[in-house]
Amino acid sequence: MEQIELQASTRQLMGKKSRFLRRQGITPVHLFGYDTEAMALQVETAQLKQVLRQAGKTHLVGLKVGDGQKAHSVVVREVQRDPVSGELVHVDFFQVSLKEKIRVEVPIVLTGEPPALQVKTNTMTHELDTLEIECLPDRIPEKIEVDVSVLVKDDQVIQVGDLAPAEGIAVLTNPEQVVVRIAPLQIEKEEKKPVAEEGVEAAEGVEAAEGAEGAEAAAGPPGEGKEAREGKGSTEARGAAEGKEAREPKKHEKKGE
Repeated sequence: MEQIELQASTRQLMGKKSRFLRRQGITPVHLFGYDTEAMALQVETAQLKQVLRQAGKTHLVGLKVGDGQKAHSVVVREVQRDPVSGELVHVDFFQVSLKEKIRVEVPIVLTGEPPALQVKTNTMTHELDTLEIECLPDRIPEKIEVDVSVLVKDDQVIQVGDLAPAEGIAVLTNPEQVVVRIAPLQIEKEEKKPVAEEGVEAAEGVEAAEGAEGAEAAAGPPGEGKEAREGKGSTEARGAAEGKEAREPKKHEKKGE
């Protein structure tokens, strides 16, 4: 694997003072790892961005420090960016031994077209983005390709154990971990009341309304019954009084005789 070259120099400004370097187009970096002392370094931001695009976290980088003739064989271990602007803040480089295996995470890339997606109710989900492997530094693959054209049935999956990495590469991720899955779409159905039930409810509402109107008609307007009873009582009283008056004169006439 061809190494990517990156020039660095010793860094003098540390901690919060490093922000002055970033304003000048320089990014603080840190070197540590196999058979080397930890070193605080700095590199030109423009060159560093280009190296990161080419190398990612899988390619070897030849990191030269100052005027040294021998480059350090390193891989990118960690990249820190500003959460708002996305600009580089700090990068860690790990020096490796070309004779000792290291553990790295390699991106998973899907290839092909799954026949199962010809069914409109099916969908494919990519559940695992990276694969943790162990191998010699010069055998690190740029990516792990997964052919999804083998997915022909509903609910079919490809697991880590189904992958076949190149010789000399050991997969450390759980073999039962699902990489990609075919699953039916979840369609939510709106619940509707049966037409028959709606008709019964409507009929019950009409009957209840008609019953209430009939009761009101039978009862009459409020107060009407009371007034009728009072009127009837007054008539009977007047009749009784008139009868008494009619009898009294007759008695008087009889006494006069």
